[in-house]
Amino acid sequence: MSVLDSIGNTPLVLLERINPNPRVRLYAKLEGANPGGSVKDRIAYYMIKEAEAEGKLKPGLTILEPTSGNTGIGLAMVGAAKGYRVKLVMPECVSLERRKTLEAFGAEVVLSPGQEGTDGAIRLAHRIYEEDPDAYFMPDQFNNPANIKAHYETTGPEIWAQTKGEVTHFVAGMGTTGTLMGVSMKLKEYNRDIQIIAAEPNMGHRIQGLKNMSEAIVPGIYDPNRIDEKHNVDDETAYQTARKLALTEGLFVGMSSGAAMAVALKK
Repeated sequence: MSVLDSIGNTPLVLLERINPNPRVRLYAKLEGANPGGSVKDRIAYYMIKEAEAEGKLKPGLTILEPTSGNTGIGLAMVGAAKGYRVKLVMPECVSLERRKTLEAFGAEVVLSPGQEGTDGAIRLAHRIYEEDPDAYFMPDQFNNPANIKAHYETTGPEIWAQTKGEVTHFVAGMGTTGTLMGVSMKLKEYNRDIQIIAAEPNMGHRIQGLKNMSEAIVPGIYDPNRIDEKHNVDDETAYQTARKLALTEGLFVGMSSGAAMAVALKK
């Protein structure tokens, strides 16, 4: 068994102290239990193994990807386990801790202007790729169907099994939208009445990893028809909800998780 075999099958935990409605069972899926520390391990593994199977990723190529952090960590981890070089383009505003984590896995980090956010990293990564396309494989998480497939084949079935088919609503933040798309496709195969709810940050937000679709580059894999509701969340609410999860449930999470939980608590 390799580290890659430990990706997925993360715990689903019942939240009782933060939940104000005793008639509702509220659960959190602990994606931080993945070996790289986030849900993005799933898509990193899928994008790389699909590219290998299709002949797009071969020994000698460098994996190149724009990221706000977690996908980069997943790619660096999978790349290290499989023997690939990894180059990651990130906004310079990301934490020093994330940069050091990526470098610990052996990845090369290239910084883009912080004020341009994730979109700036995307543009710079594509310029680097276009300068020498024969040297790189770009997973392109925002447009790669393997992003959706990872959640269709793993996250969605896990949620259905862990809730014994009793799930009625699924809430996730809007970033690449791979989680929302893949889980929506799978859960609605089981039960078309399950509601898929997106947490979208306000315009001008500072929540790393999430996108407001009115101001950002819209991912090619995003299909708004697969979402039943979309709710906006401001930065302060996301932060305070993340803090509340730590203080009441013992779950140390980031602002993107805080945003999703803030929306779930409204339902």
